[in-house]
Amino acid sequence: MLSSLSEDMLKYPLISFFGEGDSMKLLTGLDSTELDRIKRVTGEAFVTNELFHELGTVSERRELVMRYMAAFVDYAYESGALYSTDDGLGFIGLMDSRRQPVMPQLKMLCRIFAALPFAKLKKLLGYVGQISGGSKAYAKTPHLEVLMVAVEKSAQGKGLARELFAYAANKAEKEGLPLTVGTDMKDYADMYMHFGCELYSSMTADNGITRYDLVLHQGCYAE
Repeated sequence: MLSSLSEDMLKYPLISFFGEGDSMKLLTGLDSTELDRIKRVTGEAFVTNELFHELGTVSERRELVMRYMAAFVDYAYESGALYSTDDGLGFIGLMDSRRQPVMPQLKMLCRIFAALPFAKLKKLLGYVGQISGGSKAYAKTPHLEVLMVAVEKSAQGKGLARELFAYAANKAEKEGLPLTVGTDMKDYADMYMHFGCELYSSMTADNGITRYDLVLHQGCYAE
C-alpha cells in the first residue's frame, strides 16, 4: 500500500495543451531516443502550468518540471498506458483503475524524489495534498483516468487536443466506464465541460491553485 503522500501524487493527474488529431496507438517497444523526445514534448507542455509556480519563475523551474514530467511519462509508458496520435505529435496517459501496476508507481515516486530538491518537492506536495481530496469520489469506482496530455508545439491548432480527449471518451464508452480528468487550469476545466464533462469537485490550496476534478459519464461526450 502506498503512503498518503504517494497517493496524493498519483491522484493528481496533469493536463496541458499546446494544440489539438488523429487515430491513437498504444506505445510499446520505444527506444530511448523516442522516449526522451516524448518526455521533452510533455515537459515543455507543462513548464507554464500553474501547478508548478511554487518551483520558481518559468525559466527557474524549467529543468525541474522537465524532470518531474519525465517521471510521469515513464510511469504511463511502463504501465502500458501511454498512447500517441499516429503522427507522433500528441500524447495521452490513460489508466484503467482496474489494472494499475504497482511497480511503475513506486519507480515513478523514486524518480521524482531523486529529480527534485527535497524542500521544493515537499512544499509542492503539501499544496497538492490540500487539493487532491476531490478525486477520491471515484477512487473505489472502476473508471478510466486521464493521467497526462501533451501536444507538440509545432502541432498547435491542428485539432490534436480534441482528438486525444475524444479517443479517451470513446475508450471509456466501450469499456462502460466513467472517464475522470483533473486540471488546475480553469480554461481547460471549461473546455472539458464543453466536451460534456461534469465538474464534481473544485478545491483551492493555500497558495491559490485550484484543482478542478471532472467526470465524463456514459453517453455524454459532446462532439
